Amino acid sequence: MRESAGRTGSVRGKAEGSRLSGTNLERAGDHNQRVTLQAIRVDGPMTRADLTSITGLTPPAIANITKRLLDDRLIVEAGRIHGARGQPAMKLAVNPEGCFSIGMNIDRDHVTLVLLDFAGQVRARATREIEFASPAAVAEFFRTETERMLYGWNRTATPILGVGVAMPDDMGRVDLPHRPADYEAWNSVDVRKLLASNLRLPVFVENDAAAAALGELQFGHGLRKPSFFYILITSGLGGGLVIEGEYFRGADGRSGEIGFLPVRSRRTPARSLQGVVSLSALYAHLEEGGFRLAHPDALSSLPPKGQALIESWIDLAAELLTEPIVGVSCVVNPEAIYIGGRLPADIVHRLTHALNQRLAKVQGVPAVAKVLRAATAADAPAVGAAILPFIDQLLPSRATLRKTD
Repeated sequence: MRESAGRTGSVRGKAEGSRLSGTNLERAGDHNQRVTLQAIRVDGPMTRADLTSITGLTPPAIANITKRLLDDRLIVEAGRIHGARGQPAMKLAVNPEGCFSIGMNIDRDHVTLVLLDFAGQVRARATREIEFASPAAVAEFFRTETERMLYGWNRTATPILGVGVAMPDDMGRVDLPHRPADYEAWNSVDVRKLLASNLRLPVFVENDAAAAALGELQFGHGLRKPSFFYILITSGLGGGLVIEGEYFRGADGRSGEIGFLPVRSRRTPARSLQGVVSLSALYAHLEEGGFRLAHPDALSSLPPKGQALIESWIDLAAELLTEPIVGVSCVVNPEAIYIGGRLPADIVHRLTHALNQRLAKVQGVPAVAKVLRAATAADAPAVGAAILPFIDQLLPSRATLRKTD
């Protein structure tokens, strides 16, 4: 992308949490274009005058940038505003067909693949419920399903920017019920090499909870509340921390790992939080009560005895999550705590209700964030993974601004 005239911009106003300022003049033109595109994506359709106000860029800079974005088919003209004096102003909106991306979530109980357009809509989806899938099985699933999704695709006319992969850290090391010994093969697999040869696209790999948090930031509640903590409940338990529109990784890239927090409770022999708050733990709890499940969709249709077991799990999960959420609230002061993952929506709502009831009784702390169901829930890691190529090539972040040519 070429540089534009005018000062380096920042997204302001409604997208206050995503505001960025220029720090590297070599990247300023690229950064300004990313900021302008993000402003249209978050608050569009909008006019060029709106963009000047929101980004802080000059009218000539906005004119140059929007021309390039129109030429690249990343935005479209969405009609004029009538009623004011002079020539009616043209509104600009993101073009969903401008580019696409592929996102994949590899987990211990399933593999999910999505094709995402630039507006954040899932255009195609494939999932396979498979426990502890081997690298070879995942590679075959990826090859088969991408061939099906992209049959007849004209990648010159409609580019696919890349492939994002979301998966748990230490996937082959964490001990979970029924894990086979050969699952340790994941400890030595280069996921980029495993998938890159099929489509010859760049492959980005991210922690599943981090990807889910990024998805919530770019296409969920984070667009309006850009400081939050995301709790991802899958076969394990993870978390992602977003502060003022930026994902916070920590010194070793392992921030948000609430699943490893130690627990001590007379109600459970578990010694880590994910030993209780995870689908694996919920399945084990149900199995002890006589219900063996292999798919989260079956949770909502269990008979009353099964629902009572789920309710007892929710009560314990809420009890053990309360202290970590209070800690996050005191240390970070997020605007909200979001819960996503593969739990059915009704069970997430029951869990958030139980949590908020407990949190309302907490005293002696300045503020406690409210717990809500994430907007990007079941497919959040896959959708978040699909966003990674967009972030790398099109959207603003401090990381891309620091890159050198």
